[in-house]
Amino acid sequence: MDLTQFITQLPKCELHLHIEGTLEPELKFELAARNNLPLPYADAAQMRAAYSFHDLASFLAVYYEGMSVLLAEADFYDLAWAYLSKAHEQNIRYAEIFFDPQAHTSRGVPFGTVIRGLRRAVLDARQRLGLRAQLIMCFLRDFSAEYAMATLLESLPYQEWIVGVGLDSDERGNPPEKFAKVFARARAEGYQLTMHCDVDQENSVENIRQCLETIGVDRIDHGVNCLESEELQTEIRARGLGLTVCPVSNSYVRGSSWQDAVQQMLDRDLRVTVNSDDPAYFGGRYVTENLLLVQGIAPLSRDELVRLQRNAFEIAWLPNSVKDGYLDELDRYAAEI
Repeated sequence: MDLTQFITQLPKCELHLHIEGTLEPELKFELAARNNLPLPYADAAQMRAAYSFHDLASFLAVYYEGMSVLLAEADFYDLAWAYLSKAHEQNIRYAEIFFDPQAHTSRGVPFGTVIRGLRRAVLDARQRLGLRAQLIMCFLRDFSAEYAMATLLESLPYQEWIVGVGLDSDERGNPPEKFAKVFARARAEGYQLTMHCDVDQENSVENIRQCLETIGVDRIDHGVNCLESEELQTEIRARGLGLTVCPVSNSYVRGSSWQDAVQQMLDRDLRVTVNSDDPAYFGGRYVTENLLLVQGIAPLSRDELVRLQRNAFEIAWLPNSVKDGYLDELDRYAAEI
Protein backbone atom coordinates (compact mmCIF):
# COMPACT_ATOMS: atom_id res chain seq x y z
CA MET A 1 0.00 0.00 0.00
CA ASP A 2 1.43 3.39 -0.97
CA LEU A 3 1.05 6.50 1.19
CA THR A 4 -1.89 7.85 -0.82
CA GLN A 5 -3.83 4.65 -0.18
CA PHE A 6 -2.68 4.66 3.42
CA ILE A 7 -4.02 8.20 3.96
CA THR A 8 -7.26 7.49 2.08
CA GLN A 9 -8.11 4.43 4.15
CA LEU A 10 -6.87 5.81 7.47
CA PRO A 11 -9.64 6.08 10.13
CA LYS A 12 -10.06 9.80 10.68
CA CYS A 13 -11.41 12.41 13.09
CA GLU A 14 -12.34 15.96 12.03
CA LEU A 15 -12.53 18.73 14.64
CA HIS A 16 -12.50 21.95 12.58
CA LEU A 17 -15.26 22.03 10.00
CA HIS A 18 -17.75 24.84 9.38
CA ILE A 19 -20.95 23.31 8.11
CA GLU A 20 -21.77 26.48 6.16
CA GLY A 21 -18.37 26.09 4.52
CA THR A 22 -19.40 22.74 3.03
CA LEU A 23 -22.11 24.32 0.85
CA GLU A 24 -20.99 23.09 -2.58
CA PRO A 25 -22.14 25.12 -5.62
CA GLU A 26 -24.39 22.32 -6.89
CA LEU A 27 -26.30 22.20 -3.61
CA LYS A 28 -26.39 25.99 -3.50
CA PHE A 29 -28.16 26.04 -6.87
CA GLU A 30 -30.56 23.32 -5.70
CA LEU A 31 -31.51 25.23 -2.55
CA ALA A 32 -31.80 28.51 -4.43
CA ALA A 33 -34.30 26.89 -6.81
CA ARG A 34 -36.23 25.39 -3.90
CA ASN A 35 -36.47 28.79 -2.21
CA ASN A 36 -37.07 30.80 -5.41
CA LEU A 37 -33.89 32.81 -4.99
CA PRO A 38 -31.84 34.13 -7.93
CA LEU A 39 -28.08 33.58 -7.99
CA PRO A 40 -25.60 35.85 -9.81
CA TYR A 41 -23.99 32.91 -11.63
CA ALA A 42 -24.97 30.92 -14.70
CA ASP A 43 -23.94 27.58 -13.24
CA ALA A 44 -21.84 25.83 -10.59
CA ALA A 45 -18.64 26.10 -12.65
CA GLN A 46 -18.97 29.87 -12.93
CA MET A 47 -19.64 30.09 -9.20
CA ARG A 48 -16.50 28.10 -8.40
CA ALA A 49 -14.49 30.31 -10.73
CA ALA A 50 -15.58 33.33 -8.67
CA TYR A 51 -14.05 31.88 -5.49
CA SER A 52 -10.86 33.94 -5.50
CA PHE A 53 -9.50 34.72 -2.04
CA HIS A 54 -6.27 36.29 -0.90
CA ASP A 55 -7.02 36.89 2.78
CA LEU A 56 -9.61 36.20 5.48
CA ALA A 57 -11.71 39.27 4.72
CA SER A 58 -12.10 38.49 1.00
CA PHE A 59 -13.07 34.93 1.86
CA LEU A 60 -15.68 35.97 4.44
CA ALA A 61 -17.41 38.31 1.98
CA VAL A 62 -18.19 35.40 -0.37
CA TYR A 63 -18.78 32.96 2.47
CA TYR A 64 -21.59 34.94 4.09
CA GLU A 65 -23.18 35.79 0.75
CA GLY A 66 -23.48 32.10 0.00
CA MET A 67 -25.59 31.42 3.09
CA SER A 68 -28.56 33.32 1.66
CA VAL A 69 -29.99 30.08 0.22
CA LEU A 70 -30.29 28.51 3.68
CA LEU A 71 -33.78 29.34 4.92
CA ALA A 72 -35.76 26.26 6.01
CA GLU A 73 -35.05 23.35 8.33
CA ALA A 74 -34.80 21.06 5.30
CA ASP A 75 -32.04 23.27 3.86
CA PHE A 76 -29.89 22.85 6.97
CA TYR A 77 -30.60 19.12 7.00
CA ASP A 78 -29.53 18.75 3.37
CA LEU A 79 -26.41 20.82 4.00
CA ALA A 80 -25.32 18.69 6.95
CA TRP A 81 -26.29 15.41 5.32
CA ALA A 82 -24.18 16.23 2.26
CA TYR A 83 -21.12 16.81 4.44
CA LEU A 84 -21.69 13.76 6.62
CA SER A 85 -22.06 11.56 3.56
CA LYS A 86 -18.77 12.92 2.21
CA ALA A 87 -17.13 12.42 5.58
CA HIS A 88 -18.26 8.81 5.62
CA GLU A 89 -16.68 8.29 2.18
CA GLN A 90 -13.40 9.67 3.56
CA ASN A 91 -13.38 7.24 6.52
CA ILE A 92 -14.12 9.94 9.06
CA ARG A 93 -15.40 8.13 12.13
CA TYR A 94 -16.16 11.18 14.26
CA ALA A 95 -16.65 14.88 13.49
CA GLU A 96 -17.23 18.00 15.55
CA ILE A 97 -19.09 20.47 13.37
CA PHE A 98 -19.15 24.26 13.77
CA PHE A 99 -22.31 26.17 12.97
CA ASP A 100 -22.83 29.95 12.97
CA PRO A 101 -26.36 30.68 14.21
CA GLN A 102 -25.88 34.47 14.12
CA ALA A 103 -25.19 34.28 10.39
CA HIS A 104 -28.77 33.05 10.08
CA THR A 105 -30.68 34.71 12.92
CA SER A 106 -29.29 38.08 11.80
CA ARG A 107 -31.18 37.64 8.51
CA GLY A 108 -34.40 36.38 10.10
CA VAL A 109 -33.94 32.60 10.21
CA PRO A 110 -34.95 31.29 13.68
CA PHE A 111 -32.32 29.57 15.82
CA GLY A 112 -34.56 26.52 16.16
CA THR A 113 -34.85 26.14 12.40
CA VAL A 114 -31.07 25.99 12.07
CA ILE A 115 -30.32 23.55 14.84
CA ARG A 116 -33.24 21.20 14.25
CA GLY A 117 -32.16 20.64 10.66
CA LEU A 118 -28.55 20.02 11.66
CA ARG A 119 -29.52 17.76 14.54
CA ARG A 120 -31.69 15.51 12.35
CA ALA A 121 -28.78 15.01 9.97
CA VAL A 122 -26.45 14.15 12.86
CA LEU A 123 -28.89 11.54 14.14
CA ASP A 124 -29.39 10.05 10.68
CA ALA A 125 -25.63 9.84 10.12
CA ARG A 126 -25.22 7.86 13.33
CA GLN A 127 -28.03 5.47 12.45
CA ARG A 128 -27.46 5.07 8.72
CA LEU A 129 -23.70 5.57 8.34
CA GLY A 130 -22.29 4.66 11.72
CA LEU A 131 -20.67 8.11 11.84
CA ARG A 132 -20.79 9.98 15.12
CA ALA A 133 -20.91 13.82 15.09
CA GLN A 134 -21.50 16.66 17.54
CA LEU A 135 -22.28 20.34 17.06
CA ILE A 136 -20.21 23.33 18.22
CA MET A 137 -21.96 26.71 18.22
CA CYS A 138 -19.73 29.59 17.12
CA PHE A 139 -20.20 33.29 17.84
CA LEU A 140 -19.27 35.79 15.14
CA ARG A 141 -16.59 38.00 16.62
CA ASP A 142 -17.41 40.97 14.39
CA PHE A 143 -20.83 41.22 16.08
CA SER A 144 -21.18 42.58 19.61
CA ALA A 145 -20.55 40.64 22.79
CA GLU A 146 -24.14 41.41 23.79
CA TYR A 147 -25.45 39.65 20.68
CA ALA A 148 -23.20 36.69 21.47
CA MET A 149 -24.61 36.52 25.00
CA ALA A 150 -28.16 36.64 23.66
CA THR A 151 -27.32 33.80 21.27
CA LEU A 152 -25.81 31.79 24.11
CA LEU A 153 -29.01 32.18 26.13
CA GLU A 154 -31.07 31.23 23.08
CA SER A 155 -29.09 28.00 22.79
CA LEU A 156 -29.84 26.74 26.28
CA PRO A 157 -33.09 24.91 25.43
CA TYR A 158 -31.03 22.93 22.89
CA GLN A 159 -28.03 22.41 25.14
CA GLU A 160 -28.12 18.62 24.92
CA TRP A 161 -27.51 18.96 21.17
CA ILE A 162 -24.47 21.27 21.49
CA VAL A 163 -21.16 20.07 22.91
CA GLY A 164 -19.32 23.39 23.01
CA VAL A 165 -18.97 26.97 21.82
CA GLY A 166 -16.39 28.66 19.63
CA LEU A 167 -15.48 32.05 18.19
CA ASP A 168 -14.84 32.72 14.50
CA SER A 169 -15.05 35.35 11.73
CA ASP A 170 -12.95 38.53 11.34
CA GLU A 171 -10.34 38.96 14.08
CA ARG A 172 -9.47 42.57 13.28
CA GLY A 173 -10.32 44.58 16.39
CA ASN A 174 -12.14 41.59 17.90
CA PRO A 175 -9.77 39.92 20.38
CA PRO A 176 -10.81 37.00 22.60
CA GLU A 177 -11.09 39.23 25.67
CA LYS A 178 -14.03 41.04 24.02
CA PHE A 179 -16.08 37.90 24.70
CA ALA A 180 -14.69 36.97 28.13
CA LYS A 181 -18.05 37.27 29.92
CA VAL A 182 -19.84 35.26 27.23
CA PHE A 183 -17.36 32.40 27.47
CA ALA A 184 -17.37 32.48 31.26
CA ARG A 185 -21.16 32.05 31.16
CA ALA A 186 -20.81 29.29 28.56
CA ARG A 187 -18.37 27.48 30.83
CA ALA A 188 -20.77 27.84 33.75
CA GLU A 189 -23.53 26.32 31.60
CA GLY A 190 -21.36 23.27 30.92
CA TYR A 191 -20.13 23.97 27.39
CA GLN A 192 -16.62 23.12 26.20
CA LEU A 193 -14.68 26.15 24.92
CA THR A 194 -12.63 26.78 21.81
CA MET A 195 -11.66 29.85 19.79
CA HIS A 196 -10.30 30.60 16.35
CA CYS A 197 -6.85 32.19 16.20
CA ASP A 198 -6.50 32.45 12.45
CA VAL A 199 -3.14 32.49 10.75
CA ASP A 200 -1.19 35.76 10.47
CA GLN A 201 -3.98 38.01 11.67
CA GLU A 202 -3.68 41.25 13.59
CA ASN A 203 -2.16 40.47 17.01
CA SER A 204 -2.18 36.72 16.34
CA VAL A 205 0.24 35.82 19.13
CA GLU A 206 -1.51 38.08 21.64
CA ASN A 207 -4.86 36.53 20.75
CA ILE A 208 -3.51 33.06 21.47
CA ARG A 209 -2.21 34.31 24.80
CA GLN A 210 -5.67 35.70 25.66
CA CYS A 211 -7.26 32.38 24.76
CA LEU A 212 -5.02 30.71 27.31
CA GLU A 213 -4.88 33.30 30.10
CA THR A 214 -8.16 35.22 29.84
CA ILE A 215 -10.61 32.68 28.42
CA GLY A 216 -9.11 29.36 29.50
CA VAL A 217 -10.02 27.48 26.33
CA ASP A 218 -10.10 23.70 26.06
CA ARG A 219 -8.76 23.83 22.50
CA ILE A 220 -7.42 26.33 19.93
CA ASP A 221 -8.60 26.43 16.32
CA HIS A 222 -5.77 27.14 13.85
CA GLY A 223 -3.26 28.61 16.32
CA VAL A 224 -0.31 28.24 13.93
CA ASN A 225 1.21 31.51 15.12
CA CYS A 226 2.12 29.85 18.41
CA LEU A 227 5.23 28.78 16.46
CA GLU A 228 6.43 32.37 16.96
CA SER A 229 6.48 32.03 20.76
CA GLU A 230 8.33 29.39 22.75
CA GLU A 231 6.44 30.58 25.84
CA LEU A 232 3.07 29.88 24.23
CA GLN A 233 4.20 26.48 23.01
CA THR A 234 5.36 25.55 26.50
CA GLU A 235 2.01 26.55 27.98
CA ILE A 236 -0.01 24.73 25.30
CA ARG A 237 2.01 21.55 25.90
CA ALA A 238 1.65 21.88 29.68
CA ARG A 239 -2.13 22.11 29.37
CA GLY A 240 -2.30 19.30 26.82
CA LEU A 241 -4.31 21.48 24.45
CA GLY A 242 -4.95 20.50 20.86
CA LEU A 243 -4.65 22.73 17.80
CA THR A 244 -6.98 22.20 14.85
CA VAL A 245 -4.94 23.23 11.82
CA CYS A 246 -6.43 23.55 8.31
CA PRO A 247 -3.59 23.41 5.76
CA VAL A 248 -5.56 24.07 2.55
CA SER A 249 -7.47 27.12 3.79
CA ASN A 250 -4.41 28.46 5.62
CA SER A 251 -2.38 28.23 2.42
CA TYR A 252 -4.46 31.12 1.07
CA VAL A 253 -3.29 33.53 3.77
CA ARG A 254 0.10 32.39 5.06
CA GLY A 255 3.52 32.67 3.49
CA SER A 256 5.42 29.79 1.96
CA SER A 257 7.80 29.68 4.90
CA TRP A 258 5.00 28.18 7.00
CA GLN A 259 3.77 25.55 4.59
CA ASP A 260 5.46 22.95 6.79
CA ALA A 261 3.65 24.13 9.93
CA VAL A 262 2.12 20.71 10.68
CA GLN A 263 5.56 19.08 10.58
CA GLN A 264 6.98 21.82 12.81
CA MET A 265 4.18 21.30 15.34
CA LEU A 266 4.73 17.55 15.38
CA ASP A 267 8.46 18.09 15.89
CA ARG A 268 7.72 20.39 18.83
CA ASP A 269 5.40 17.83 20.43
CA LEU A 270 2.26 19.93 20.01
CA ARG A 271 -1.07 18.11 19.69
CA VAL A 272 -1.70 19.23 16.14
CA THR A 273 -4.56 17.88 14.03
CA VAL A 274 -5.43 18.26 10.33
CA ASN A 275 -8.89 19.41 9.25
CA SER A 276 -10.73 20.84 6.25
CA ASP A 277 -12.30 24.11 7.55
CA ASP A 278 -14.48 25.33 4.62
CA PRO A 279 -13.82 22.74 1.91
CA ALA A 280 -16.51 23.82 -0.56
CA TYR A 281 -14.77 27.18 -0.94
CA PHE A 282 -11.27 25.74 -1.31
CA GLY A 283 -11.53 23.42 -4.25
CA GLY A 284 -13.68 20.78 -2.58
CA ARG A 285 -10.70 19.53 -0.59
CA TYR A 286 -11.81 17.68 2.52
CA VAL A 287 -9.73 15.96 5.22
CA THR A 288 -8.10 13.40 2.94
CA GLU A 289 -6.99 16.12 0.53
CA ASN A 290 -5.65 18.22 3.40
CA LEU A 291 -3.58 15.28 4.61
CA LEU A 292 -2.30 14.68 1.10
CA LEU A 293 -1.29 18.35 0.86
CA VAL A 294 0.64 18.12 4.11
CA GLN A 295 2.32 14.92 2.94
CA GLY A 296 3.32 16.58 -0.32
CA ILE A 297 4.91 19.61 1.39
CA ALA A 298 6.83 17.96 4.22
CA PRO A 299 6.71 14.18 3.84
CA LEU A 300 5.45 12.50 6.99
CA SER A 301 6.05 8.93 8.04
CA ARG A 302 3.15 6.54 8.47
CA ASP A 303 3.66 6.78 12.22
CA GLU A 304 3.33 10.57 12.03
CA LEU A 305 0.16 10.31 9.93
CA VAL A 306 -1.31 7.97 12.53
CA ARG A 307 -0.18 10.36 15.26
CA LEU A 308 -2.20 13.19 13.68
CA GLN A 309 -5.35 11.09 13.96
CA ARG A 310 -4.45 9.89 17.44
CA ASN A 311 -4.11 13.54 18.49
CA ALA A 312 -7.56 14.29 17.06
CA PHE A 313 -9.32 11.39 18.77
CA GLU A 314 -7.56 12.12 22.06
CA ILE A 315 -8.62 15.79 22.17
CA ALA A 316 -12.16 15.13 20.91
CA TRP A 317 -14.98 16.07 23.27
CA LEU A 318 -16.05 12.49 23.88
CA PRO A 319 -16.18 10.11 26.86
CA ASN A 320 -12.93 8.18 27.28
CA SER A 321 -14.70 4.90 26.63
CA VAL A 322 -15.77 6.11 23.19
CA LYS A 323 -12.34 7.57 22.40
CA ASP A 324 -10.73 4.26 23.32
CA GLY A 325 -12.83 2.46 20.74
CA TYR A 326 -11.69 4.79 17.97
CA LEU A 327 -8.06 4.62 19.12
CA ASP A 328 -8.19 0.83 19.12
CA GLU A 329 -9.44 0.88 15.52
CA LEU A 330 -6.65 3.28 14.56
CA ASP A 331 -4.04 1.06 16.19
CA ARG A 332 -5.39 -2.04 14.45
CA TYR A 333 -5.24 -0.28 11.09
CA ALA A 334 -1.64 0.79 11.65
CA ALA A 335 -0.63 -2.67 12.84
CA GLU A 336 -2.25 -4.45 9.89
CA ILE A 337 -0.58 -2.16 7.37
